[in-house]
Amino acid sequence: MNDSLNDSLYTPDRDELAGLLEGEPRYRLDQVWAGLYTQLAAPADISNVPKALRERLATALPPALTQVVRRVSDGGDTVKYLWELHDGSRIETVLMLYPDRVTVCVSSQVGCAMGCGFCATGQAGFTRQLTVGEIVEQVVVSAREARTMGRRLGNVVFMGMGEPMANEAAVWGAVERFHGAVGMSARHLTISTVGIVPGIHKLAERPLPVNLAVSLHAANDELRNELVPINKRYPLDDLMAACSGYLAAKGRRVSFEWALIAGVNDRTRDAAELAKLTRRFRLPAHVNLIPLNPTPGYPTVGSSATKVREFCDTLIGLGVNATVRRNRGTDIDAACGQLAAGQPVAPPRTRSTPG
Repeated sequence: MNDSLNDSLYTPDRDELAGLLEGEPRYRLDQVWAGLYTQLAAPADISNVPKALRERLATALPPALTQVVRRVSDGGDTVKYLWELHDGSRIETVLMLYPDRVTVCVSSQVGCAMGCGFCATGQAGFTRQLTVGEIVEQVVVSAREARTMGRRLGNVVFMGMGEPMANEAAVWGAVERFHGAVGMSARHLTISTVGIVPGIHKLAERPLPVNLAVSLHAANDELRNELVPINKRYPLDDLMAACSGYLAAKGRRVSFEWALIAGVNDRTRDAAELAKLTRRFRLPAHVNLIPLNPTPGYPTVGSSATKVREFCDTLIGLGVNATVRRNRGTDIDAACGQLAAGQPVAPPRTRSTPG
C-alpha cells in the first residue's frame, strides 16, 4: 500500500484510494469504499476485508477529527461537536434532529476572514482552509451518530465556521463525495455565502443543482457595507445579478438569510427595501428570518419575538416568501453565528446605524 498520501481517512477520492490499495484484489476497492461511505464504518469496522488490510488503512489514513467536547441541547435533538485537527486548530459541527429530517451544519474553514461583526466566527478571525477530508469527516461522523439514534442524516448545510465560497474547491470536492459516495441528493445540499460573487458564478457552472443560501441582512449598500464588509467589494447589484444567474442556470430557488438586529435591520423600511430589491431583479427568493443570536463581540441585541413576527408578516404582505427559522442550541453556543470553537473574539465595538 502506498501511504504517501499524508492526509486523513476521507481525503482520497476513489482513484487515489485505488492507488493506496495497489496489490490488493480489485474488488477490495468496492468493499472499502462502500464500508467508508455506505456503511459509515471506520476502517477497523469494515468486517468484510482482512484484519491486516484494516490495520494498514487505519495507519495510512488516520481520522482528521479528534473530539474535544460534545454538548447536547434541546432534549438531545441538537448536538454540537468541538473537534481538534492535526495542527491543533479547532472547528465545530452541529447535528440537528427534527421530526421530519436530520441536518448537519458543517464548517469549511478554521475561523473566517469576512469580518461580519455580529458573527462569533468572524470576530475570532481566520486561521486556515479545511481540506476535503476534514469537511467530509464532519458529515460521516454526524451521520454515524444519527444512525445510533435510529435516524438517517438527510441534509448538509455549509453554514458552520468559515465562508464556503472562499474555499470553493474543497467545498465542492466534499459535495461530490456526499452526492456520489454517500448517496445524498443535490437538493439536500446547501452552500451558504455572505456574497462572494465569483464563487456564485463558479457554483452556477458546477454540474450539481445544490441549494444556494446568501447571508443578506440588509437591502441597501450603506447598511450592508457595515454589517457584511465584503459588500464593499461585491455590492448588492452585483450580488443580486449573480443570484439571478444561478437561478437561471440551475432552476433552484435562492434563499436569503436575514439575522434580525433590534433597531438596525428590523424596521418596516428594511422589509420594504428587501421586497423592492427582489422585485427589481425578478428573484423569487425565500427569506429565512433569524433573530440575532448573542455573541461576546457584538453589543447590539436581536429583535424580539414580536418584532420578528411583525417583520415576517410585513414581508409576506409585500409578496415575499418568508419564514422564521427556529433557533437551535443557543444555550450551548450552537446557533447561527455563535460558532467560535473556543477561540477568543474581538471585544465589543460601538456601532452607529447608517441613515
